[in-house]
Amino acid sequence: MRIVKLTEESRKDLLQNLLKRSPQNYGEYEDRVAAIVENVRTAGDQALFSYTKKFDGAQISKENIRVTEKEIAEAYDQVEPSLVDVIRKALVNIRAYHEKQKKYSWFDSTPSGTLLGQKVTPLSRVGVYVPGGKAVYPSSVLMNIVPAKTAGVEKIIMTTPCGADGRVNPATLVAAREAGADEIYRAGGAQAIAAMAFGTESIPKVDKIVGPGNIYVALAKKAVYGFVDIDSIAGPSEILVLADSSANPRYAAADLLSQAEHDEMASAILITTSEELAQKVSAEVDGFLKILSRKEIIQKSLDQFGYILLAEDMDMAIAAANEIASEHLEIMTENPFEVMMKIKNAGAIFIGDHSSEPLGDYFAGPNHILPTNGTARFFSPLSVDDFVKKSSIVYYSRAALEAVHADIETFAKAEQLTAHANSIHVRFE
Repeated sequence: MRIVKLTEESRKDLLQNLLKRSPQNYGEYEDRVAAIVENVRTAGDQALFSYTKKFDGAQISKENIRVTEKEIAEAYDQVEPSLVDVIRKALVNIRAYHEKQKKYSWFDSTPSGTLLGQKVTPLSRVGVYVPGGKAVYPSSVLMNIVPAKTAGVEKIIMTTPCGADGRVNPATLVAAREAGADEIYRAGGAQAIAAMAFGTESIPKVDKIVGPGNIYVALAKKAVYGFVDIDSIAGPSEILVLADSSANPRYAAADLLSQAEHDEMASAILITTSEELAQKVSAEVDGFLKILSRKEIIQKSLDQFGYILLAEDMDMAIAAANEIASEHLEIMTENPFEVMMKIKNAGAIFIGDHSSEPLGDYFAGPNHILPTNGTARFFSPLSVDDFVKKSSIVYYSRAALEAVHADIETFAKAEQLTAHANSIHVRFE
C-alpha cells in the first residue's frame, strides 16, 4: 500500500480522490434511470416484466412474480443447516440491540389546562431491496428487516433480482423468512425501486424504500425520493483504521482488506503515528494478497483508494479521521476508549484489537447499513427511528388559550397573517 505523510496538502488530495466514489457523481446514468422509473410509473407491470426480461433474462408475470411458500420451504433444503443456525443466532443479537432503540409516545400536561406531546406511529408499509448480482448478502436482509419489524411496521415488502431461470438465491429467502418479510417479489434494479415507489398491478406501493444496490438502484432511489422516503443513497464500502505503535500490524492489514474486497471502488485507509507500523502493515497486506480469493478486486481497490497516512501525533490523526468520516472506523491504540471519545464522525466505531469490522457486519447486533462517502458527518446508521414517524400533539383548554390569545394575535399580525389572528380572535369575541 502507498505510504503518505499526512499534511494539509495530502489530506486535501485524499479527500478529493475519495469524492470520486460518491453516488452524486453517477450523473451519466441518470437519464437511463429516469426513463426506467417513468416507464414503470406509467406502464406498471408491463414495464416491470419487460425490464426483467431485458436485464435479467427472466420471464416473469403477474402469476409468478411473487415468491411462493413452496419456494421458501425448498430454500431451507438448499441452505446448509449450519448457516441457518448462524442466521438465527445473529438475529437474537440484532433484535436485542434494536429493541433498545424503540421510542414511545409521550404526553405532558399542566395545571393551566394544556397538554403537549408526541405520538410515535410505525410506517404502514416498507419496501426492502436486496441485491442479487455479483454477491449475495443475507446479512443485509437481516439488517434491513429487523429494525422495521422492531418498529412495528405493518407490512414489509421485499424485492430481489432472480436468475434467468426465475429462481431467487435460497440464502436470501431463508434470511428474509427468518427476519420476518411479509411478501417477496422476484424483481431487481431500478425497475423494482420504481415498482415499490409507485405501485404496479403486482407490487404494492410502499411508504419507504431501504436497502443497498448498484448504481442504477442508487439513482432510482434518488429519483423516487419525495414520492416515498428512502434510507440513503449508499456509496462503496470503506474502512479507516486509527492506530499507534501498540497495534498489531497483522490484524490491521486483515481488517483493511476485509472492506477492500467488496469492490474496486471500496476504500481502505490506515492512519498511524508509527512509521514502523506503517511498513509492517504494508508488508502484511502484500502477504495476504497472495492467498485471498478476491485479490484482483482488492488490488484495484487499494491502487485507487487505499492509503497509509503517517501523522505527526494522535491529535492530527484523529482530526483527519473526523474529516474523512468513514463508514467503519477501527481504533487500535494504547487507550482506545479515550480516542473513541474524540471521534465525532463515523458510521460505526470498533474499539480494540478484537473488535474487527466483520463482527459488526454479521453478528454483534448494531446495524451494518451505515453512512458512506463522508455522510457520517450528518447521517446515522439505519435504525428503528427510520421506520417510525412522529406527530406533535397539542391540546389547550379555553382557559389556557384565553391566557395567551392576545400574544398569538400580536405575532400573527406582525407577519400580516390576519386570518391566523382571526382564527384565535373569534373564540373570544
